[in-house]
Amino acid sequence: MENPQRTRLESIDIVRGLIMIIMALDHVRDFFSYTAYRPDDVTQASVWLFSTRWITHLCAPTFVFLSGISIYLYFKKVGDLKKTSVFLLTRGLWLIVVDALLISFILTQGYDITVLTVFWMIGCCMILLAGLVWLPRWLQLTIAVVMIAGHDALPALGTVTADNVLFAILHNPPFFINEPAAILVAYTIVPWAGIMLLGYCLGTWFLDEPQKRDTFLLRTGVFALVFFFVLRFINVYGDPSPWNIQERGGMYTVLSFFKISKYPPSLLFLSVTLGVACILLAYAERVSSGVKKILIPYGRVPFFYFVVHLALISVASYAWTYFAFGTGINLSFMSPADWPAEYQPSLFRTYFVWFLIVAALYFPCVWYARYKAG
Repeated sequence: MENPQRTRLESIDIVRGLIMIIMALDHVRDFFSYTAYRPDDVTQASVWLFSTRWITHLCAPTFVFLSGISIYLYFKKVGDLKKTSVFLLTRGLWLIVVDALLISFILTQGYDITVLTVFWMIGCCMILLAGLVWLPRWLQLTIAVVMIAGHDALPALGTVTADNVLFAILHNPPFFINEPAAILVAYTIVPWAGIMLLGYCLGTWFLDEPQKRDTFLLRTGVFALVFFFVLRFINVYGDPSPWNIQERGGMYTVLSFFKISKYPPSLLFLSVTLGVACILLAYAERVSSGVKKILIPYGRVPFFYFVVHLALISVASYAWTYFAFGTGINLSFMSPADWPAEYQPSLFRTYFVWFLIVAALYFPCVWYARYKAG
């Protein structure tokens, strides 16, 4: 009989490897083909640009969901809730520090601003989960569903002040804090904590036989996608941006239907992305050995890959702008009015650099995965 432990870990690594590769596409686009308008703005974006941005929506929710599953498997491995809780607390604090001091510096290339990004959010979620793991499973699942399905009923704040900053950190679109230092909070906590908690609850499926687990995952994924299409068609709840008929034509009306909000992630955003994630997990073991060989190394060392790929993209973009425009600049932290006159966004450039970055990191990821295992 096939070893369930090996199968479980392999399926998770395959999907995580895939989303790590896709994630790099969005980061390369930010540095090499930044646009003055949002890439999902259906009134201005091309179909190619919209699609390039949309496919990367899979990354953050899938990664956080897989993190929740992995935390449950860690708990089953150590068999100790206290040890699991302490691990979550210390790991969460460490990720927050790394995000604020290292990831932010790489993203901004030294600009006088701190950006709190995905690892800040994951760290906060882990700290919350350190307490939530002590609750009964039914209550954990209830809290997760309420966070995911109910948070769209919460109002977004207008101006963030000292009086409401805590609520804004929990649930708000990205916002700035100007005192005592310039901080951009790109990711707030709810419902991301609900996604991680949901993954933790569903981690029990990964102790079942692979066939039973994959059946659960496939049915859940299909249900989530059907739920997305029905709720989106009704156009009443689930996302702050209702779809509408577009003057640019029918294709852009379709894009409007799929334009869903990530900051914070709406119910519709999570329905479609987590639905796809569950289906990918259900079929991960069925891909060819060659595909597994490519994806698994990236999935086994996600933190290493994230930091190194972001640093490589940042350095490469600085060098490119220096030689192309006479000065190294960060386009995403400049006003479009200050962009070099010669600069033009280019998705061809984005995809070319993306391929080079991902390919360049394959063997370092293989090496580091072996180093960790040895």
